[in-house]
Amino acid sequence: MLSDTVISWYERHSRDLPWREPDAGPWAVLVSEIMLQQTPVARVLPVYEQWLARWPSPAALAADPPSEAVRAWGRLGYPRRALRLHECAQAITARHSGHVPSSVDELLALPGIGAYTARAVASFAFRQRHPVVDTNVRRLVARAVQGAGDAGPPSTARDLAALEPLVPDRPETAARFAVAVMELGALVCTARAPRCGDCPLALECAWRLAGKPAYDGPARAVQRFAGTDRQVRGLLMAVLRDSEDPVEKARLDVVWADPVQRERALDSLAADGLVDPLPDGRYALPAGPVQPQ
Repeated sequence: MLSDTVISWYERHSRDLPWREPDAGPWAVLVSEIMLQQTPVARVLPVYEQWLARWPSPAALAADPPSEAVRAWGRLGYPRRALRLHECAQAITARHSGHVPSSVDELLALPGIGAYTARAVASFAFRQRHPVVDTNVRRLVARAVQGAGDAGPPSTARDLAALEPLVPDRPETAARFAVAVMELGALVCTARAPRCGDCPLALECAWRLAGKPAYDGPARAVQRFAGTDRQVRGLLMAVLRDSEDPVEKARLDVVWADPVQRERALDSLAADGLVDPLPDGRYALPAGPVQPQ
C-alpha cells in the first residue's frame, strides 16, 4: 500500500523540525504553516523560534500591536502574512478563548486561513483525517499515481480528489501519512532533480515506469524579483522595521530612484495595511487595535 511505504520511509528519513515535536501545540503548528508559505524551511526556522519564544500563545500576540508582528517577521517576505497571523491571533482569542479551533470549518473562518492551512492544522495539530495538498504533494501524486511529469495548474477540488483515495482511514495514520507524503515530495520527488534512486515508490511510480515523460501541460509563470514593485516594497519595509519611531518621507525616498514606482509601492503598502501614513507626513508600521491579555 502506497501510504504504508511512504510512512515507513518517513520514519527513517524525516527532518527534525520543531513544529513536529510531540510538545508542539496547535498554535506552534499554525504559526509554522503560515511562515512556510512560499518560504524555505531554513529561512523560517530562526524567525519561528524567536516568534514562539516571544508569543507562545495567540493571546500573547493579540495583546501586542500589529507593528510588532510585522517587525518580528523580518525578511521572510510577503509581510501581509504577519498581519493576517496577528488578526488570526485576535480572532482566536476573542472567539475561541485563546485556543486554536480543531475543526476545518472553524479554522477556515479565521482571518487569512485558506483551504490548505485549515486542513494542515487539523491534521498535524489535531491528528484528524484530511487530504492535505501542497505543491510537493501535488507533484508526487502526479508522478507516482498519474504518470505525469508535473501536476499542472492547481485546482483545490481536483487536487483533493486525487489525494483522497490514498489517505488511510484511521485518523492517526492519515495524519502521519499527510506529513510523510509532503516530506517525500520536498526531499526526494523534487521539481528539478528528483532522486528516483532514493525513492521508496520507485518500483511502482507510474511516471518512472512510463520513461519519465516530460511535462507538456501549461507553463507556469516565472516570478522575477529584481526591479519589481515587490522588491521596492521590501526595501521600504526594511526602513520601517529598522526604526522604532515613525520615519520621515525623505528616508523612504532614498531607497529607490524611480519616484513613480516608489510611490506606487508605498501606496500599495498603505492599502494593504502594512504602512500607516501619519498626519504629520511621516510613516510607521501599523498600530492597529490590540487586545488586552
